[in-house]
Amino acid sequence: MKTSFSRNFSSTASILLLSLLILFASFQILVKDYLTQTTIGDLQHDAHFIADLASSYAADDALTSRSFLLNLDVAATISGSDAVICDTEGRVIQCSGAMVDREWQGLRLNTEYLEKVLKNGGDTATGVIRGLYKDSRYVISTPIQGENGITGIVIVSTPTQTTTQILTRVSHIFLAASLFVVLISVLVVTVFARKESRPLRDMARAATAFGHGDLDARVKVESDYSEEVEDLAVAFNNMASSLQKSEYQRQEFVANVSHELKTPMTTISGYVDGILDGTIPENKREHYLQIVSDETKRLSRLVRSMLDISQLQTQEGIPEEKKMHFDLEECAGQVLITFEKKINDKNLNVDVNMPDHPVYTIANRDYITQVIYNLIDNAVKFCPEGKTLGLTIREGGGKAYVSISNEGETIPPDELPLVFDRFHKLDKSRSQNRDGWGLGLYIVKTIVCSHQENISVTSRDGKTEFTFTMPLVN
Repeated sequence: MKTSFSRNFSSTASILLLSLLILFASFQILVKDYLTQTTIGDLQHDAHFIADLASSYAADDALTSRSFLLNLDVAATISGSDAVICDTEGRVIQCSGAMVDREWQGLRLNTEYLEKVLKNGGDTATGVIRGLYKDSRYVISTPIQGENGITGIVIVSTPTQTTTQILTRVSHIFLAASLFVVLISVLVVTVFARKESRPLRDMARAATAFGHGDLDARVKVESDYSEEVEDLAVAFNNMASSLQKSEYQRQEFVANVSHELKTPMTTISGYVDGILDGTIPENKREHYLQIVSDETKRLSRLVRSMLDISQLQTQEGIPEEKKMHFDLEECAGQVLITFEKKINDKNLNVDVNMPDHPVYTIANRDYITQVIYNLIDNAVKFCPEGKTLGLTIREGGGKAYVSISNEGETIPPDELPLVFDRFHKLDKSRSQNRDGWGLGLYIVKTIVCSHQENISVTSRDGKTEFTFTMPLVN
């Protein structure tokens, strides 16, 4: 499996090499074309100059004179080219460097080539001049104009090898520079790729540690990270924090459920074993069987509450088809009536404050009924005997506000943020209320939030009040 570094390096190296190859090929073509055009241009200039020189000597029939040969050698030496003079029949009559080399004597140009030069007034070609030179050359031919017409032709040439040598030297310089660039690029890419891959390796190590149970594993976000890597590191840390919180909640949930189930299960098991082994007398068995029945019902209610919570949490809000229009006043009044016996048993005063007209909302009526039931049940449990229980519904800002209050012990400020937590109980509630599991208010908040509404609690001066909102429908 390739690493991020090797992938970046191979991709960058491939692109760089391909770019250099294309640049090298283009550079060679351009340089060769430039050198060729420059050489041909210089040869054409030299050919015209020597043709003018030869024309002046041709007027005196002195093309074969030593004086013309000396001038021809000087011109050819200065231009760095070779010059050949032919008559109109194609015979070579003079050649630069002839004082040391007479091999040209008796040579005759190809008839077709001679006619081509005379017809076109000159010619430009590349090739071998047979009999004169053995190497490939750039060749420029031009007629010598005399007083009575063309008296001959001038052939000026230079080896193509010279251009090839220049091109080769330039190519070597280019290749050396390219190699230097490649080496520098490799070093830069290596440093850059390792720097970029370092946070990814850190994230991999953190993920591995997190997967092995180290829930505190995080990625350190450095200031020199790129924007994308920094976003990835922050996202990973947020994900890790969320998973850590979920894991702690799961552990707490399992511990709380285990604790809540242990007491009734122990009670049921103890009493049933006592009945079976005869420890509990027969005349008391009905009493203890009633206790077992009550504990079983408590377990059933606990499981049902947990299932309700699970169902609400798996939904993304309450589906619209499960909502309906109904009167909050009627719903709250019906729930309050079901607590008539408990209220009378504790001699509670009930303070009801509602508008004179119906207050309509749109929601899941069964869930809202459960919210009101849980809140009133909670208020009745913790309202001391003879104190006041309050139920208020008011309107404002497109919302219906339902408040349920009770007089009694004030909840400590540090406990208020925790009252809606799952299985959270105040210490006094554990001793005074054996029927509670700390799920009622958690269910209330879950239902209200699933309707995209809010719930809050205040507790001061001996009065605790829960208030939740619902959409107001006229």
